[in-house]
This record gives sequence, structure tokens and C-alpha cells, in this order.
Amino acid sequence: MTVHAPASHTRGRWRPGYPAAAAVFAIGMAGTTLPTPLYGLYQQQIGFSELMVTVVFAVYAIAVITVLLVAGNRSDDVGRRPVLLVAMGLSAASAGCFLLERGLPLLFAGRLLSGCAAGLLSGAATAAVIELAPPGHRARAGFAATAANMGGLGCGPLLSGILAQYTPWPLTLPFWVHLGLVALACGIIWLLPETVDRPRPRPPLRPQGLSVPPEVKGVFLPASLAAFAGFALLGLFTAVAPSFVAKTLEVHNLAVAGAVVFSVFLASTAGQSLTRRTGGRRALPVGCGVLFTGLLLVASSLLTASLTLLILGALFGGTGQGLAFRAALTLVSDAAPARHRGGTISAFFVVAYAGISVPVVGVGALAAWLGLRPAGLIFAGCVMLLTAGAGVFAARGLPGAG
Repeated sequence: MTVHAPASHTRGRWRPGYPAAAAVFAIGMAGTTLPTPLYGLYQQQIGFSELMVTVVFAVYAIAVITVLLVAGNRSDDVGRRPVLLVAMGLSAASAGCFLLERGLPLLFAGRLLSGCAAGLLSGAATAAVIELAPPGHRARAGFAATAANMGGLGCGPLLSGILAQYTPWPLTLPFWVHLGLVALACGIIWLLPETVDRPRPRPPLRPQGLSVPPEVKGVFLPASLAAFAGFALLGLFTAVAPSFVAKTLEVHNLAVAGAVVFSVFLASTAGQSLTRRTGGRRALPVGCGVLFTGLLLVASSLLTASLTLLILGALFGGTGQGLAFRAALTLVSDAAPARHRGGTISAFFVVAYAGISVPVVGVGALAAWLGLRPAGLIFAGCVMLLTAGAGVFAARGLPGAG
């Protein structure tokens, strides 16, 4: 199996390039965060606790991790297009679960299917975007892939928040719109050139396991700690921030809640764009410092019940997360030997996605015991300590620094 980067014209027929593949990636990832502003409505309709909100959210992250471990390299074997089409099918099935929702079982099923779709997209869509770029545009395509990932995650709650607030069908129209976008994405995928030569027919699925070569561990530890902390912040905003906006700040506009979540992902995309000019080894500690500032602002917003401070926390925290995350991924990828690069990056993503699930469930448990505000303060304090440790570790000199 080999990989090639086809031109935009193949056999005399026009083919869409990497921006089209990035659009598919963004549509798929938007579906994973579409329910974020709607959990309050589901709580009223079904009746469940704040802890259950975080558990429903964590099911998504567990599904992503499982798919990364079992099928993260599936598109290397069968091709990018088949895997992208399967991911879109899973995304459509997830939307169907929410449209048919009659209780918690279908919510769990919807989140599980959504996580499986995201796990497949993370590898296949990223590879497709980069491989479809002409040789002189590879760096630009790499940013397009990360921007589509984070931008799509941010657009999901913004879209559903606006539709839920300003239309008569708050729990159905967002998912019908997403189904329409999925259909559009499938049409684009059908036209995309395949970038994998001679795909092998359906090799058996088997767990890949985690692999971190000894020579990478010095870089992997601070990089993965920074990724864990940054994804914990993203998890907090996507799972708990809408409840905080409604219950503590008394802002019941779902479009506002969606915009708050959108802001952290928008800032993450902006932060990632700064990594190249900053340099990976400097961007990691700088990103941790900006992330620390964002967490401090989030904690201040909890203490003062200030929407302004919460938005500033989202902007600073998202920028720091994006800056540190892209630097960490680049450092880990560059340090890994070629024969172990895939397994090392998979291990890195597993740690990152663990940051979305484990701390957020902890916040939900604490919120049921102490209340949402004290739970958020404890969370912010713990993640600030973790971020500071990763930043100091990186600032003292990563292995191999010149």
C-alpha cells in the first residue's frame, strides 16, 4: 500500500481538492457537538442530573478512544473514501437517534455513534486533506485539517444554539439540517480522488495498542500532559458551560450558550495558526502559559458570575490550547521513529481524548455533591496545576533542544 497526492484533474475529469476534504471534515465534526446547547432541554424533557449530562458526554470520548485503538489506521488499508463514507453514515445514524429520542438510551446511542464517527474522521479525514494538497501546499493543508477539526467542533453548538433558540423545533431542526449537510458531504466524498494506491480488501480489525518508543518519552510526557489539560478545558465548555450560563449566570438564550462554546474552538483554531511562527519548542510552554491564564479567567467567572470573564476565559484558554496542542503534536510526530510514528501519535490522541472524558465526569460528580460553581472551581484549580507543570517541564528544555 502506498499513498499519493493526485492532481485536481484525474483522467480528464475535475476532482475537488483538499479544501473540499476539509469541508467534509468540518461537517462531520460539527455533528459531534451539535447536542451541546440542547442538554438543558433534554434535562427538562427527560429529567436527569448534571452528572448524567457529563456521563452522556463522556460516552462520546470513550467511543473515540476505542475507535482510535481498534480502527485508527483503517483507511491506510481500505482507502480514505470508504472510511469517510462510513463515518458519515455513523454521523447520520447519530442524528437519527436524536430525532427519535424518547429517553436516555437513545441519547447514549447517539453519542456513541457520534464518537465512532469522530474516531474514524480523525485519521482518515486528516490524511485525506494533507494528501490531496499539492506538494507546495502541504503546510497549508495541515492547518486546514486542524482548522476543520476545531472549527467544525465549534460550529456545531453555534448552529444548534441559533436554530433551537429562534425556530419552533429546537430538538429536531438542528439534526435535520445536519442530515442535509451529511448528504452534501457524501456527494463531495464521492467526487474526491482516492489517495491510497491498491487498497487491500477489508483486512480484519484488531486492536493496535499503545506504543511510545523510549526515545520519545522525554517529549511525550510534557506534550501529552499539555494536550490532556487543553482537552479538559474543551470538555468543560462543551459539557458544562451551557448549564453554567443558564443556571448560574441566568442567561437562558441557547444561541448565547452556543456562541460561548463556539468561541473556545474559534480561539483554538487561531492559536494553532500561531504555532509555526512561534516554533514548536517555544510554542508548547507559551501555549501552556496562555491556557493557564484562560483557566484563571474561567475560575474568576465562576467566582463573580460574570459572562464577560467566561468569554475571555474561553478566548484565552482556547488560544493556549490550540497553540500548545499543535506544538505538542508536531514535537511528538517529529521525535517518533518513522516505523513507530503511527502508534505514537495514536497514543498521544488517546491521552488527549481522555482529557475530555475523565475530568468532565469528575466535574459532574462534584456538581451533584457540592454544586456547579464549587465543582468548576476545583476543576479549574486541578487543571491549572497540570498546565503549570507541563509548561515548566517544557520551558526547562525538551530533549533534543538545540
